[in-house]
Amino acid sequence: MHLEPSKSTPSGKKSELALLALIREQAARHSTRGNPPQALRLGIGDDCALLRLRPGEELALTTDLSIAGRHFALDCHPPESIGHRSLARGLSDLAAMGARPVAAFLSLGLPPQLTGNWLNRFLDGFFALAEAYQTPLAGGDLAESPVFVADIVLAGAVRRGKALLRSSAQPGDLLYLTGNLGGAAAGLAQLKQLAAQPAKPWAARRIQSQPAALRPPRVPARLAPALAPHLYPQPRIAQGLWLARYAISGTGASAVIDLSDGLSTDLAHLCQASGVAAEIDLAALPIAPAATLAQALHGGEDYELLFTAPPSARILRRIAGIGVTRIGRILRAEGVAQIRLVTAQGSQILKPGGWEHFS
Repeated sequence: MHLEPSKSTPSGKKSELALLALIREQAARHSTRGNPPQALRLGIGDDCALLRLRPGEELALTTDLSIAGRHFALDCHPPESIGHRSLARGLSDLAAMGARPVAAFLSLGLPPQLTGNWLNRFLDGFFALAEAYQTPLAGGDLAESPVFVADIVLAGAVRRGKALLRSSAQPGDLLYLTGNLGGAAAGLAQLKQLAAQPAKPWAARRIQSQPAALRPPRVPARLAPALAPHLYPQPRIAQGLWLARYAISGTGASAVIDLSDGLSTDLAHLCQASGVAAEIDLAALPIAPAATLAQALHGGEDYELLFTAPPSARILRRIAGIGVTRIGRILRAEGVAQIRLVTAQGSQILKPGGWEHFS
């Protein structure tokens, strides 16, 4: 993070130095809990961070951009959720590669009105997840911006030459999924309904001093479990590490992708990268409670792992406490790679219907 002097700001707005001090203090506090981050040799405070990998490992890097109004809504999502989700996106990418997290780099574009309590709550969500996965914040950048932007870079370590890829599926492989589908999309639909409801009189009085764009709805305790898959998705790091460990011996996954854009779209990505086709058994799909079939097939941000494995592989029914379901198989591509959805009545082509920018 750049530590350049900042001019004083109007009342209620924190200076750049004050914001950087806040972030550094939180980063230091969270990184000292539990096991110290041995891979982070030098973190925030210099021009570059220094990372130390174990012998025989290589660096896995991923980046994700979160933009207000595109990936979340300030009047809908609590700041803690936005911080959590900003990091979860990158951690899920590492999980799909079978990489262990090493360090995070966070760059923020902040409107002045978000530099107070809102930012504190954002950092609470970010660092709670970072601590859970022992991912220290090693640096980043900070700038004033007309819209909120969080740019996350994640560094992970994977055994040299043994990263899990989406391009290694073979005809005859079986298709597996961790967890269930559609929970995030169903939670988002409920959250939007909640945000559309008028505030209770006491709540309206409490938040009337806040800008309209900073009034996310309060989530009742009874709805928290249903909204958790969307607000606080859990990256499958432990499951990815397990798959990578057994893939090395030839008894585990052959190809892996994380479900960020929806099953129909991400499976199409895997098929295209591997030059194969696939079929899904509709009856086998593990659909989350309250989710529709459309949400299960096309809803994004489930952050589960979709992976293939040869029939001879020994795939557990549960990996690190999360259920695993066989949902289909990989086929030889005949011309254009296609995905078929098999039902009791027959089969049909499943076209990608998940998230796509610029669509």
